Amino acid sequence: MSDSAQRQGDAFENLLHEERRFPPSEEFAAQALAQPSLYEEARSRGTEFWADQARACLSWETDFTQTLDWSEAPFAKWFVGGKLNAAYNALDRHVEEGRGDRVAIHFEGEPGDTRSYTYAELTESVKKAANAFESLGVQKGDRVAVYLPMIPEAVITMLACARIGAVHSVVFGGFSADALRSRIDDAEAKLVVTADGTYRRGKPSALKPAVDAALEKEGSTITNVVVVRRNNEPVEWTEGRDVWWDDVVDTASSEHTAVAHDSEHPLFILYTSGTTGKPKGILHTTGGFLTQTAFTHKYTFDLRPETDVFWCTADIGWVTGHSYVTYAPLINGATQLMYEGTPDTPHQGRWWELIEKYKVSILYTAPTAIRTFMKWGRDIPKKYDLSSVRVLGSVGEPINPEAWMWYREIIGGGKAPIVDTWWQTETGAHMISPMPGVTSTKPGSAQVAVPGIAVDVVDEMGQSVPNGSGGYLVVREPWPSMLRGIWGDPERFKQTYWSRFDDMYFAGDGAKKDEDGDIWLLGRVDDVMNVSGHRLSTTEIESALVSHPSVAEAAVVGAKDETTGEAVVAFVILRGSAKDDDDIVTTLRNHVGKEIGPIAKPRNILVVPELPKTRSGKIMRRLLKDVAEGREVGDATTLADNTVMQQIAASLRK
Repeated sequence: MSDSAQRQGDAFENLLHEERRFPPSEEFAAQALAQPSLYEEARSRGTEFWADQARACLSWETDFTQTLDWSEAPFAKWFVGGKLNAAYNALDRHVEEGRGDRVAIHFEGEPGDTRSYTYAELTESVKKAANAFESLGVQKGDRVAVYLPMIPEAVITMLACARIGAVHSVVFGGFSADALRSRIDDAEAKLVVTADGTYRRGKPSALKPAVDAALEKEGSTITNVVVVRRNNEPVEWTEGRDVWWDDVVDTASSEHTAVAHDSEHPLFILYTSGTTGKPKGILHTTGGFLTQTAFTHKYTFDLRPETDVFWCTADIGWVTGHSYVTYAPLINGATQLMYEGTPDTPHQGRWWELIEKYKVSILYTAPTAIRTFMKWGRDIPKKYDLSSVRVLGSVGEPINPEAWMWYREIIGGGKAPIVDTWWQTETGAHMISPMPGVTSTKPGSAQVAVPGIAVDVVDEMGQSVPNGSGGYLVVREPWPSMLRGIWGDPERFKQTYWSRFDDMYFAGDGAKKDEDGDIWLLGRVDDVMNVSGHRLSTTEIESALVSHPSVAEAAVVGAKDETTGEAVVAFVILRGSAKDDDDIVTTLRNHVGKEIGPIAKPRNILVVPELPKTRSGKIMRRLLKDVAEGREVGDATTLADNTVMQQIAASLRK
């Protein structure tokens, strides 16, 4: 092997070795919905495995005649000829089959206000919203922009659009007016649904002013703005354009017939966060998306809809909130919790209080949240009865082993299996995840492809790497919930996702197969640093830092270095008991050297009071890279706390 090939082979080497294993208990394994036979069935049935799931999970008004049409690859058509309605599948059929009295959503507002919707009540609300939107001129195929907080009206709006056949485009409520406008313009939306505001850390926070600012310029395609009353903050009002939700939805008829749409009818556009330039609208269609989300929700979480209370903490502005709040739980007839606020309002035990109150049995959240709770200490969750929890899920980024262990021990009582799920806005649903009754789990690893999914780790030439080696994560075969394109830009779709390797979807992530062939995610390829010809994963160095008892949280970036090409720069938050002095920096550098190797020792370790995060909890490493390379800090408008960068700057001046 040549030197350059050897270096590429080292590209994503994960040098941390994890020896801990947690097989499912005999009792859990015996009762689990997913059995080892599910994998065998998927292998033997091929694409017809997904035909089986589509018919098992969904009600079709017209059955499909072809499972997959891949003749115009990479543009897939799944369940060709089939017709169905997403809202009918999520709502009406449960009522018709006698489940109307089951609670669909328990809503808890940040101030402590509550509402619960049965399936019958939610169905009626969605029918009224569908009638209201149609009265405002919304028709099948029209686009509707949704700019709402985590309140039931967000789910109602999305399902009302799906019922009509309108395409919803949810824009995260933390995005600026300019970001909202660019997404409205790209989708050529006709209607915006928003709220006067929401609550944020105990204070009212406005939303409608951003909509007003987004629509100030001439040429908008928006004809109406529907406004939900949430916090009664005063709002500007444009007569003839703006209407109150109360006035149009609450007064609408509750009679509305769901019309079946083609399996490939567009369901939603979701613009990926963090893009520069023209927004990138990821397009998902109906039948395939609903099939794979419902299937994975059922088997990944071992869902028992009659008894479980499911809580996915994601905002509806992100794909997780689409797949595992709005659609899959309701299609599966589950009861779920929806919470508006932040984990620390009015106190740092709020989440655990809610789990105790609603007897949440399945919790699905992000590693960033878990690490935050670790920082606050185990004494807080220990005050609450978390015995209802039986399955834990992780989503959003690779979870470091120490956070995984804390999650299992403190929140899961040392017994709840953890399903660490890898997927993306583009994939629509889980692609890699342990099955809780089958997989012997490893802290920090997503491990195995979902049954029916063909993922692989390949080298620069697109060849599978052997166990123990790293490379690029790809999907080798089409899957039902795959994106169907970038809205209005088919060439960009092909170039972005299908040009790196022949006939394979390239996810943009680095990964490693361990000695058992299990998959470890190493973060975006962009987050891989080249230090003296060695390629190092930021995720892995962060895991090494957080494994030290003095460190609560860490973020690592690569900074330009004349000698080594790139150098490792780490930003760390210390636990309360740790002292910020020169000794701690030396200790932590040596700790990384011991855990990974001398080449991974950070050139600089900067102790900071906070890290810059979006409201969804993602660390904005781009801003930290600006600091590390001495540049003026870029756009910070999407941060949950826009004072963080000033705090970091002040701490570094000391």
